[in-house]
Amino acid sequence: MSDVRPAQSDTAVVPYQQIIDALAPCKRVLVTTHVRPDGDALGSSVGLILGLRARGIEAEFLTLSRLPRKYAFVVADNGVTHHDADAGWPAALTDLSRFDALVVCDTGTWNQLPGLKERLADFAKPKLVIDHHLTQEDWASAKLVVTAAAAAGEVVAELLERWGVPLTPAIASALFLAITSDTGWFQYANTRPQTHRLAARLIEAGVDTDRIYQLLYQNERAERVALQARGQQSLELHAGGRLAVMRVGRADFAETRADVPDTESLINVPLQIRTVQASILMTEPPEGGPIRVSLRSKGQVDVARFAERFGGGGHARAAGLKLAGTLDAVHDAVVTALVDALGPDVGADPAPA
Repeated sequence: MSDVRPAQSDTAVVPYQQIIDALAPCKRVLVTTHVRPDGDALGSSVGLILGLRARGIEAEFLTLSRLPRKYAFVVADNGVTHHDADAGWPAALTDLSRFDALVVCDTGTWNQLPGLKERLADFAKPKLVIDHHLTQEDWASAKLVVTAAAAAGEVVAELLERWGVPLTPAIASALFLAITSDTGWFQYANTRPQTHRLAARLIEAGVDTDRIYQLLYQNERAERVALQARGQQSLELHAGGRLAVMRVGRADFAETRADVPDTESLINVPLQIRTVQASILMTEPPEGGPIRVSLRSKGQVDVARFAERFGGGGHARAAGLKLAGTLDAVHDAVVTALVDALGPDVGADPAPA
């Protein structure tokens, strides 16, 4: 069983040079990220791949599930060699010995990398992690984890700068996608002064911010909007209005003709309610399998620690887990546990009317 532990303290010396030293002698590197990749996962991975190219290192990209429509542009724009494991392991990757290293961006846990552990059983070359999540497992040759970073893209940006990689418009655009995705266009509490300073440097390097904004926020499919409306209609409030719960079931996917990536950002909607301290979104995948449980918090409860109780993980304010069982059974188990974690209602909502 893996030794799951929090990432190292950000006050410690993070091993940028260790990662650089592992990558510098490589001729070809395989980069991958967590299943159902978001904008940070893809932006940080592509930014790293472009940085490797700048250092004369060939790099290929593996996604363990389908490339989301919303973010596919960052792969297509940059001509990245992309392998998709969604429908089975790619024939081009049956032999990993042609790669000199593997880099995993935006996660450090096996449960976010389905099917990869078995493929790496005989891979004796460096296995590297670049991440910003608190929950980690001890399996990599070297880790670069900065939990204070708003996005893995921030960590990749610092790595490339220390390595002397020029900040081209293409690299800047990939990293800008990463940080804007994970900060909600700089709205979330994870946004640091360093995040804004990095964003300014990326824009100066040639990012077309209007194009990226339109691709992220003004480019939705009608099916996605319909599915999100279904999710909002399922809204329940518990614990005196402090906990919001939504569900999206197989029937919702079938009737709206949407798919799982279309649930992205839905969980944030109930946080607009002033009494809500935490939000849960439960998703029943149309293809079957465990129920996906996404968690968000305004800070009163650490949802990463909560998720770890069920084998999940993430950040203090954004985490997730998976549970086998029916949607109703998972709903009852998780809601009951999170109501208990929130504790007693200490009084009326202090926000102004």
